[in-house]
Amino acid sequence: MIDVAFTGAEARPARVAVVIDVLRATSTVAAALVAGYERVICADSIERALGLRGEGRVLAGERRCVMPEGFDQGNSPREASELRGRELVLATTNGAPATVAAAAVADEVLLASLLNLDAVLDALRALVDPRRAEIQLVCSGTGGTASLEDAYLAGRIAAALPGPRSDAALICEGVAAAYTEPVEALSAGANARLLRDAGLDADIEFCAATSRLRCVPTVVDAREGVAVVADAAAARPREHAAEAAEAAGGRGDRATVTG
Repeated sequence: MIDVAFTGAEARPARVAVVIDVLRATSTVAAALVAGYERVICADSIERALGLRGEGRVLAGERRCVMPEGFDQGNSPREASELRGRELVLATTNGAPATVAAAAVADEVLLASLLNLDAVLDALRALVDPRRAEIQLVCSGTGGTASLEDAYLAGRIAAALPGPRSDAALICEGVAAAYTEPVEALSAGANARLLRDAGLDADIEFCAATSRLRCVPTVVDAREGVAVVADAAAARPREHAAEAAEAAGGRGDRATVTG
């Protein structure tokens, strides 16, 4: 079954969750990993992200499209495409908290954007058969409500996979079918208006580029308020990461997300 949650707060237990925040968090994560960051640490708040500052870590994020005080850069995938450290700590209004929420309830969590659409679809086909297990597409939304661009991408993912769909997935497929070009869908919603007002128009076009990146951001570890994301090609499964941390006396993936 393919289902859709229209906001991160609606994330439910599932075999696989796919977090979507096209404008801009999941696009930023994909761009950062391709740029060479080893991991992206998604934090559920500005305060938690500030507490994670450390050597080799770059703090990136936004609140209402503005870079928070004390951060190194905003939540732009264009900025994230320039490698400035070993790990990126990301705190955003919608996408980072949605990733943390999904990691708390799903067995596996992937992050999707238009930039890495084909790579995520290939990974989903290899990971699970939606005719036998549930794939939940977790849209991050905007301020607790649905967002057009996330529903658009959810619809494109749902339409490309076999298996039954929930009504929510069918609604998203209808949204996706209404637009001939991705940039039209990304330019039409409330998030696009916020970005234009902030002078970040270029991010809309950047995020609309489809399947430019061969990257599958995958949650490899999670704890309260934090989800650690790495490219699936280099990431260890979550259970292996936990075993390694225990074998190392508590060091490893979980240890490195402490402040």
